[in-house]
Amino acid sequence: MRKALFFSMWLSSFAFADDCQIVISSNDQMQYDQKNFTIPKQCKNFQVTLQHTGNLPKVAMGHNLVIVRQSDLESVATEALAAGPSNGYLKPDDARVIAHTPMIGGGEKAQTTIDVTKLNSEEEYLYFCSFPGHYAMMKGKITIEK
Repeated sequence: MRKALFFSMWLSSFAFADDCQIVISSNDQMQYDQKNFTIPKQCKNFQVTLQHTGNLPKVAMGHNLVIVRQSDLESVATEALAAGPSNGYLKPDDARVIAHTPMIGGGEKAQTTIDVTKLNSEEEYLYFCSFPGHYAMMKGKITIEK
């Protein structure tokens, strides 16, 4: 009986961990494979892995995943160009950026972790690519489960 209970708890911890992460793919056609995702209410941290399934290098078709409040999208994306490639097309230490991956090229992947305890389920959050010209097509919505 104890072994069964322990085994059940052990298995559920893996299921719980899987609920607190997602893999999103990007490609050379400036697309994410997912237009939205939901963060379950039990997650304190949520890990996002970005995969670039294309072949082009990051100087030509780089992608990242930047998480912001919906109200901050336009200003953060507009200022990204001025930040330049050496900063991954993001203003350094920008307080409006909740989390972000580094810029990656074809065949690469990167991760970031969202501190969910700092998010409000009543607010709207988005993710986008800050490479110049990409955010118009490469963005999605994040829902925080209540």
